[in-house]
Parts: sequence; C-alpha cells; structure tokens
Amino acid sequence: MQVKDVMTKEVKTISPEASIQEAAKTMNHYNIGCLVVSENEILKGILTERDILRNVVAENLNASDTKVKDAMSVDIVFIEPDADLEDAVEAMLKNKVKRLPVIDKNRLIGIISTMDIISVEPKMVEQIAKLVLLPVHKKLTAG
Repeated sequence: MQVKDVMTKEVKTISPEASIQEAAKTMNHYNIGCLVVSENEILKGILTERDILRNVVAENLNASDTKVKDAMSVDIVFIEPDADLEDAVEAMLKNKVKRLPVIDKNRLIGIISTMDIISVEPKMVEQIAKLVLLPVHKKLTAG
C-alpha cells in the first residue's frame, strides 16, 4: 500500500505570521494536532501541539503575541505520495516524528500520520508503538 492511499488530503495550513493563539484555535476547531506552515504555497514548517507546549507554554510566552514562525519546527521531514507505507514508518521512526507532509512536484498534497497508517495496516502497530512509546520508555529506564 502506498502513502497516497492512506494520507489525509485536506491539510490545514497556517501562515508563519499568524499568532500561536490563532493556530491553537484552528487546531481546536478542526480537532487536529498540527498545522502545516506555508507561505505563498511554499512549505515553511510544521506546528504541532508539542511545539506549542515546548516553545510557548513552557517558555511562558504570550500566545497572542508569539508568531507561528517562532514556535514551529523547521526541519521538515516529508514523503512522496508513491512511497510505500513501510517507508513512511521508517522515516517517522528515524526522525522521531508522528506526521509527514506529503509532497508531490514541490506541492503539498496531503499529510500522513501514525494513526492513518495504523487504521489500514494493523501489522505496523508494533513498529509505530516504538515511536509513540519512545518518550515513556525513556522515562521508565532513566530513573
């Protein structure tokens, strides 16, 4: 099975100049955990709930004054639509990410998440569990 068979095609995007408060409201409205950051149809980054927690809340910054560009992740790992799901899982594990923008001919056409993959390929649950449980496992073994 290929990424294009599983990906979410309606990707919610936001401008790097938008506020974190606007981003959080958008995520809440659509019940999603990330927004792809783009400007003039060019992928600039990805903003996740974790980015907001780590780069805004934990730093005691004001969400209405902080711009998306100041909290987003800029090292974007993406995948092509014709890639196999196994390749997507490998990329997620290698880069410790749970979502991959899907890019075709330099254009954002979708996004694929661990949950998308699990829903169609239950046999990959064990591999994805390594990614999802990584922080918990580290905490358990660190103490």
